[in-house]
Amino acid sequence: MPRPSVLSRRNPHLSKKDFGHVLVVAGSPMMLGASALCSLAAMRSGAGLVTAAVPKNLNLTLQRKISNVVMTLPLPQTAQGTFSLKAFDVIKKSFPRFNAVAIGPGLGTSSSTAGFIYQMVEHYPGPMVVDADALNAVAKNLKVLLKAKGPRILTPHVGEMARLTGISIPEIEAHRKRIALDFARQYHCVLVLKGHRTVIVSPEGKITVNTTGNVGMATAGSGDVLTGMMVAFLAQGIEPFETARFGVYLHGLAGDYAAKLKFKIGMIALDIIEHIPYALKHK
Repeated sequence: MPRPSVLSRRNPHLSKKDFGHVLVVAGSPMMLGASALCSLAAMRSGAGLVTAAVPKNLNLTLQRKISNVVMTLPLPQTAQGTFSLKAFDVIKKSFPRFNAVAIGPGLGTSSSTAGFIYQMVEHYPGPMVVDADALNAVAKNLKVLLKAKGPRILTPHVGEMARLTGISIPEIEAHRKRIALDFARQYHCVLVLKGHRTVIVSPEGKITVNTTGNVGMATAGSGDVLTGMMVAFLAQGIEPFETARFGVYLHGLAGDYAAKLKFKIGMIALDIIEHIPYALKHK
């Protein structure tokens, strides 16, 4: 599959600022690893800069957990230690700094956090990847997708798709392409319906079925890695459908490389991240 030219790094005169600044909004007290995985995957996928937004009391913990190439941005939190609705008023002042946003991994489900998610999904003016707990929040307020001020890529697994659509899991599995396409058209988003032979669809009717990946990737954090890869591609200027298509393909390819060395049963999400550079190099 031919790569977008920006991933080739052929121009020696470019700097990190030319490859985009990613904002990752992820993590909560019990799921801080989601932020670390997503952020590191974004760096491994070519983003020039990555900032991880984090509930303020978790900032020092995340700095110890996360790679030293990732910056952090502490934000107001709820009593439970998750993102507060008040965080939006702080973060929106920084919107011009960022070329793309990923939101959702490990955020939790408090009502204040859901309110913060709605504000982000609606008002961030650039491209955004919406995943995990952000999808669960959006499922309760789908109209926010129609108000979004920038392109949105949604990345549900089949359970999340059932919550988004109200359609049963068996019916979704039986009609993956049609249901994904209907949703993408109705809510004007790119949709990545994850699973064996992941389906990627655009609101204009483009459809791709992915062929890379293996069962060893059915492990905690694998989806966080995919979200980090895709937001990095968005920040580098790749348009949303191509971002989703290449993101899923290269994520699976990195997992295939990892499976050859690690054996499927022993794979973890970090193994996928470690093999992203080899997937990007593959011709």
